[in-house]
Amino acid sequence: MNNPHEQLNGRQKEAVETLSGPLLILAGAGAGKTKTIAHRILHLVKSGVTPSQILAITFTNKAAKEMRERVIGLLHSDKSLNIPISMSQTPFVSTFHALGVHIIKENSILAGLPRHFTIFDRNDSKRAVKEALEELNLDPKQYESGAILNAISREKGNGVTCTEFMGKLSGGQHEFYQKTIAQVWEKYEKTLLKEKSADFDDLLLKTSILLKKHPEVRARYQSIWQYIHIDEYQDTNKVQYEIATMLAEKNRNIAVVGDIDQMIYSWRGADIQNILNFEKDYIEAKVVVLEENYRSTQTILAAANNVIQKNVMRREKKLFTRNSEGEKIALFISYTEKEEARIIADSARDLIEKGVNPKEISVLYRANFQSRVLEEAFLNKNVPYQLLGTKFFERKEIKDTLSFIKASLNRDSSGDMARVINIPPRGIGKVTMIKILAGQEGSLPPAMRLKVSQFFGLLDRIKNVVTTSKPSDSIKYILRETGMETMYRNGGAEEQEKLENLRELASVAIQYDSLAPEEGIETLLSNAALATDQDELEKEHDAVKLMTVHASKGLEFDYVFIVGLEQDLFPHQRIGKDEISQSEAEEERRLFYVALTRARKKVFLSYAQLRTIYGAQKVNTPSEFISDIGDDLMEAEVENSDERARGVKAIFIDF
Repeated sequence: MNNPHEQLNGRQKEAVETLSGPLLILAGAGAGKTKTIAHRILHLVKSGVTPSQILAITFTNKAAKEMRERVIGLLHSDKSLNIPISMSQTPFVSTFHALGVHIIKENSILAGLPRHFTIFDRNDSKRAVKEALEELNLDPKQYESGAILNAISREKGNGVTCTEFMGKLSGGQHEFYQKTIAQVWEKYEKTLLKEKSADFDDLLLKTSILLKKHPEVRARYQSIWQYIHIDEYQDTNKVQYEIATMLAEKNRNIAVVGDIDQMIYSWRGADIQNILNFEKDYIEAKVVVLEENYRSTQTILAAANNVIQKNVMRREKKLFTRNSEGEKIALFISYTEKEEARIIADSARDLIEKGVNPKEISVLYRANFQSRVLEEAFLNKNVPYQLLGTKFFERKEIKDTLSFIKASLNRDSSGDMARVINIPPRGIGKVTMIKILAGQEGSLPPAMRLKVSQFFGLLDRIKNVVTTSKPSDSIKYILRETGMETMYRNGGAEEQEKLENLRELASVAIQYDSLAPEEGIETLLSNAALATDQDELEKEHDAVKLMTVHASKGLEFDYVFIVGLEQDLFPHQRIGKDEISQSEAEEERRLFYVALTRARKKVFLSYAQLRTIYGAQKVNTPSEFISDIGDDLMEAEVENSDERARGVKAIFIDF
């Protein structure tokens, strides 16, 4: 490989060779953005930049892993590099949240947390919010913990602390609900403080506060990371934007990569203005547009371009490809959602029988509830499928094992302590647990004091092992020493499956064995806490993938089914709203654009004339997105005679 940049197109080369100053890379779907960033990092190193001075941030563990592997592969394979690339001299590639964990751990005293702080997952946070509601004598049925947690999360994503939120409420007329959120939030923060913990949003908010309030901390990281890359910049919220801006403000060597047409996360705080205003924030910025698509057929791209050009809040960009024209887009029209699911399952089975690997087929839907009828159809047709949504790290037995580690490192984590104190059963009841958490072990009967003492002794032994041994050995030790291995080995089929999952956890931990023991176990815990649905795809299954369109972002498949294309479902309209705003409508259109551009070879669209939602059957009109695709991509309508013979009210149209 004399010149690795020969494999780049002209626009990609331009981005790669722009080494200093602000750079905005507008990269369309399938335009090779990961490849471009990786080659830019290689070019920086070849130009004399020390690898550890380079920072690259993206949004998911999967994307960060792919980026890291691509960068390390390029650095190690380039023969013109005469410098040794050691593990300590590699670029820092991670997610935003993992970056937050790193900065907080290095400045834990200033952040008000111990080094071994616990990261609350969504369930931990909901548990703490429920406890706050109970303390306030509020009915959890009336005040849904998830909704309150979402409100708190949104405020934190906007850089607002609990104290600031409460301050905004004083002296004005506000809805009772807002004041309730403030009261719950205050108690929630006390729980986090007591348990020496942080939630997902704190990982970003506390990092931003650290960088703002402590100039010496900010200056240190500006000195360490002199070249910054931010992937999926269109998905950044206010706090992520602030972190990126503060890290880049001294050297101004910031390259952001994004696609306005793929901004689909405003509901969780993403602000499209961050990418739209980049040239105002950095008036000297260079802009490079990547429009050549390497993934999809010309037909798929023509459909995607036709759909997205109706949006106003975007920058003009038209994807093109040198790939073949490919097959026309197909449309299924079904009588009910059950017929739709059956036809999709049949079509997937037909593809598999023709030699398509099931893992190269994906079924995408707008709302989670749509998966149930699809799963039923795939089971009935005996078509292998994998449903994204059940995360490996959310399985009970996995969480139990990780809670043993977290409780051993942080005795104040009452959630973890309560989770494992009776695994396997030790006869320690709730009243005893309350006394333990209150530090009143001395008031317990002697026999109970002995049980508690033995449990704490177990935690001490686990702490010693996890801070001195390889992470994979620590997991094996915990399974043996706690009695979980014996408990599950002697159980039935369900317990055997749990034991297999636990052994898989030991296998997962091997990837952290190259790190120092304490760093390895901390990284394992952080990655487990920050895992997403897409991490399930790390474990290869030869099965059709069922997932929401949101979960499919960043993925690609040969064959993609997009189902439920009906007005009010996709585009989605919230129940109780008469119409959606322009910004909401444009985001729905971007979501459909994302769905289309997941496909390499062929797209199948589908809608049902009748669908039961929330117990009521609704007559549907086809989604406006179907007509947006364009007549030039259609061909003659064909009736499926096999379906008609069975009396099924469904037709198949090939566009």
